[in-house]
This record gives sequence, C-alpha cells and structure tokens, in this order.
Amino acid sequence: MSELITAELVDLDLSAETKSEAARSLAERMVSAGRVTDLDGFLADVAAREAQMPTGLDGGIGIPHCRSEHVAAPTLAFGRSRRGIDFGAADGPADLVFLIAAPAGADDDHLTILSSLARRLMDPGFTDALRAEADPAVAAALVRGEEAPATAPEPAEAATEKTATAERTAAKPFRIVAVTSCPTGIAHTYMAAESLEAAARAQGVVLDVETQGSAGFERLDPAVIAAADAVIWAHDVDVREKGRFGGKPVVDTGVKAGISRPAELIAEARAKAERGEISGIAEDGAGPAEGTGGPSGPSGHFGVRLRTYLMSGVSYMVPFVAAGGLLIALSFAIGGYEIAGAKSVADHFVWGESASWAALLNQIGTAAFGFLVPVLAGYIAYGMADRPALVPGFVGGAIALTIDAGFLGGLVAGLLAGAAVMAIQRVKVHPTLRGIMPVLVIPLLASIAVGFLMFIVVGKPIASLQNALTDWLNGLSGSNAVILGVVLGLMMCFDMGGPLNKVAYAFAVGGLADPTPGSLKVMAAVMAAGMVPPLAMALATTLRRGLFTRTERENGRAAWVLGASFITEGAIPFAAADPLRVIPSVMAGGAVTGALSMAFGCTLRAPHGGVFVVPLIGEPFLYLLAIAVGTAVSTALVVVLKGMRRTPGSGAPADDGPAVAVAA
Repeated sequence: MSELITAELVDLDLSAETKSEAARSLAERMVSAGRVTDLDGFLADVAAREAQMPTGLDGGIGIPHCRSEHVAAPTLAFGRSRRGIDFGAADGPADLVFLIAAPAGADDDHLTILSSLARRLMDPGFTDALRAEADPAVAAALVRGEEAPATAPEPAEAATEKTATAERTAAKPFRIVAVTSCPTGIAHTYMAAESLEAAARAQGVVLDVETQGSAGFERLDPAVIAAADAVIWAHDVDVREKGRFGGKPVVDTGVKAGISRPAELIAEARAKAERGEISGIAEDGAGPAEGTGGPSGPSGHFGVRLRTYLMSGVSYMVPFVAAGGLLIALSFAIGGYEIAGAKSVADHFVWGESASWAALLNQIGTAAFGFLVPVLAGYIAYGMADRPALVPGFVGGAIALTIDAGFLGGLVAGLLAGAAVMAIQRVKVHPTLRGIMPVLVIPLLASIAVGFLMFIVVGKPIASLQNALTDWLNGLSGSNAVILGVVLGLMMCFDMGGPLNKVAYAFAVGGLADPTPGSLKVMAAVMAAGMVPPLAMALATTLRRGLFTRTERENGRAAWVLGASFITEGAIPFAAADPLRVIPSVMAGGAVTGALSMAFGCTLRAPHGGVFVVPLIGEPFLYLLAIAVGTAVSTALVVVLKGMRRTPGSGAPADDGPAVAVAA
C-alpha cells in the first residue's frame, strides 16, 4: 500500500488547463519516481482509454486510467486544480484528478487497492478532506486509506425519510442483483457498485453487486440471483454469463449511469418488475446452468463460447443485411427485377426517371451487401480476441468472397482469425515489442496465417460445400421443402429470440448475401414463422380474455404490432408465465406456417419488416394465408390447453368471470 502513492506523486496546485496536460503533468511525476518507463507511450495508452469513454465523474472528479506495458508498478498520482479541468462529466470540470497506472500484468492485490479507492471517491467526506488538505504527504496518506475522514452527518429529514422507507419495506424488501463493468475494469466498475449500493440503502432495497473488474470476478450466489426481483446491468463491456439472470426484469445501461443516477435505475427496475417485463437474456448469454458453478465441462464451455462468437458476428452483420436488403427490395418494387442489371448511376442517373431512382437504391443496397461476409468474419474474430483480430477477420472475409466461399467461408475465416490472434497473444515477447504487438505485429502475422489458410488450404473445400448447399436449396421441392419449413418454424418459435431462433435467422440472412430462389424461400419461411407467436398471443387474449391476467391482456394489445413487425420476442412474457402451454402451442403454429410458406413457394428478399414488406414478397396472398393459418393453430392450442387447467375459483382474476369450455 505504501508504494502505491507517495508525497512526490501528489500535486496540490495542478496548473494544467486540459485533460491531456493534466495527464502529462502527473505522468511526469510517475516517470521521475521510476514508476513509468516511457512517458509518451504511457500517455498514448491513457489517451486511447479516454477515447473509449470520458473519465469525468459528477462531483468534480477526473480519473484517467489505463493498463500499459510502460508501467513498472501499479501507481496512483493525485492532482488538485483550482480552476477545474474538463474530463467530460455532465456537471462540469473536475478539481480532483487521479491518474491511475496499472501494468499489463498487475496483480490482484494492487488492483483491489485501486478498486477500494474508486469506492471511496463516492464518499463526500473523503473528497472534502482532499480538497482541504495542504500537505502532500497527508493527502497521499488519505488516498492510501491510512486516515479515514469522517462523512458529514445526514440532515435530520433525510435520516427520517430513510427510516420511513425501511419501515415500509421491512415486511418484504425489494431485492435487486446488479453487475457493473467497464473496459479497463479498474475504477468505473467499483464506483458504480458503490453508488448503486448507497442508493439501495437509502431506499430500503436489498442489493447485491457483482463487480466484473480487474480485481477479480466473483459470481453472485445462484440463490441470491434466484431470490432477486430485478436485475441491473451497468456495463460498457459484455456481461459475463448472462444466462444466470434469465427470467428476470433487466435494466440494461452504461456504467456511468450506475454512478450518476443509481436511484433512477432502481426505480426503473421496480417499475419493470411491477409490469412483469421479462427480458430474453438467453439469446446472448450462457445457459442458465453455467453461471451456477462454472462450466460443466470443457466441451460444454467451448460450445457456449463458440455460440457467443458466432452471434457476435451475426449481430454486427444484421444491420448491413437490413439496410441493404430493404433497399434492394424497394428498388425491385419501383423498377422491377431487371433493375439489377442497370448501368452505374454514377454515369447514367436521370433525375426525373423512376428507373434511375430504382437503380440508385439497388446499387446502394448492393454496396451494403458487399460488406456482409467481411463484417461477419471480422466481428466473429473480434468477439474471440478483441481489436487486434479485426484486420485478419476482415481480410479472411474478403478472401471468402474472392474464392466464392460465401457465408460459410466468412464463418470459418472469422474463427480462424480469432484463433490465430489468440495463439499469437500467448507468445511471450520482449517488453520493448509489446507496445507494437496489437497494432502491427499481431494483425500482420494473423492476416498472413488466415490468408494462407483461406487461399491454399480450406477455402476451396468450403466454396464447394457452399455451392452444394446452394444447389440443394434451389432443388428443394415437394416434401423436402415442407420438412425444411417445419424445422425452421420450430426453431424460430422455440425460444423466441434465443439461440435457436438466431441460428435459423442467421441461416436465412446468410442466403441473402448471394440470393437464389431457394434462399429466398428460406427467408420467407423464417420471417413468416417468427411472426406467429406474438400474433397468436394477441389473438388469444382478444378472444378469451378470461384465460389471461390483466397484465397479459395489456401485453396482448402490444403483441399485435410486435407480431406484425416480425418481433418474435413479443410473446416472451406469455411464455415466461406459462411455458408448458404457450411454447408448444406457438411451435406448432410456427411449424405449420413454415411448411405452408415453403409449399406455396413464397419468396422474400427483405430480411425484416413483417407485413410492411408484403408488397415485396413472392406470392403475397398465399404468404399471408400461411401466417393466418399458423396463428389460428397456435391460438386454438393455447386456448384449449389453458382452458383444460381451469377449475372454479382458479386462474383468471375475479373481474374476468368464469371460464367457458372450449370445444375442439
């Protein structure tokens, strides 16, 4: 502790006017103390961290910080400014500036000290003492925690209000579990935790926080999560093992919101719990069992990570698919399918001709589609190994297009790029090379490796497999097409936005990268089946109100719009409340719709849009018929199943009246 900050690392009259000047002034003290080996290299790392997110906090505090290869030992420098320095905080400039320097391999003990400081910065007594202190040695001792300043006493009325709140909630306190995390995991993570805990105490709320920072990652007890009424995520990096929090109302926000407005987040969590809003966490998170005690085994853990990597790439690809696909579909609606062969609008655009506008939309959409495979590969690699993997990932995706390996080639290229970068990162290098590794050496070597593998080793076999898959889709007819429609419908409706749903959707949008008659049929079947669950729940709550609670009936009204817009997640509240009846019902309807869409030969070039893109659908009336039949099947099944459980005095609220028997 005594080595973390000393008097020579304290400047009680910091004259800097900008945050970069402040960082340099304090970093020079670190260099003089032998704590930083390369001033400019360290300041570049500080600036890179600042570019990710401003480090100013409400209350006049700035906490620039980073991990750096140029830091010899965990170090903290403190500066106090009379005029204030702008670090991006909403309430104005900072007069207390803490420069935190952590080496790339900092040990947990020192990082724990830094997280302790971050928590103490939320104590007004601590910051007031630092503002009043005139001796650098005493200020350093205060920061080290050797003398704890007393917190100012609360006003009597505030204490009275806290007591009243505690009394109101004593019978059954509202329980929240929270996760806080930031890119560096040194300061914001722990300050958000402290702020949320303080706000919860003031409101009489029981709150348990999991800090996913550099000082360690200790999972919340599964029993604590199970007992929680709501979840708050205050994070700027992905929450680890999200599946542990499935089935709970979730408030999802940035880490700075956890610091600056914790009371609002707690109020929002209460409101979501009262409305019965359940988030579909499973689509991005781990399975519910994983977080309870670690992975069940190496293979299971790898499967979870692999799915996360693939979904990361798909999530970044989908906006390109949506924008490009809708533009192309709109161009066909205006100018017909022959517009795809139009000359470049850069040389042949005529303002008054609709054909020119259709060609413009088509060529913009085609340009957007050109990024699909590289973006997919790049962000799969990014999900595996962070920013150094972007270059080899994009390069591998571009090569996949060059050799006609398509969507499958992009998947493989992304995985190869991520694996190559992870392998290079494990190699120990001389400290003088560490600064250039992520920006030069790793992208260079990984790009060479991925390029060799894609061009020489695996590219052509993948291209052959892609062509075989395309031929198979184009040749689908009769019972084979119907069976594929059934499978896709079941997948879309099983978890309604979860992993299986996303796999089916990714399979469909992947075909749009190089559209064929078969891939367009798949896209149509997937969207049609995905519309069924919310539409069926909306219809069921309209026809048989007595089988549903008041909250479900309100959700049913919203489900009309969600279903029409192809937002399958609109049925999640119903599935969460009664999964054994709702999920089989919507799966049956989705399977019927998928099968009918394939049997009717419906096609779709747009990746999203629901009923709003019906004019762009091949065989639109048969397409709507398929959706209507599937919705009717799901509605009938859920009404029958819910009616079978009804007995006098049970089920729906009293104002709904008795249940009426349903005849099949």
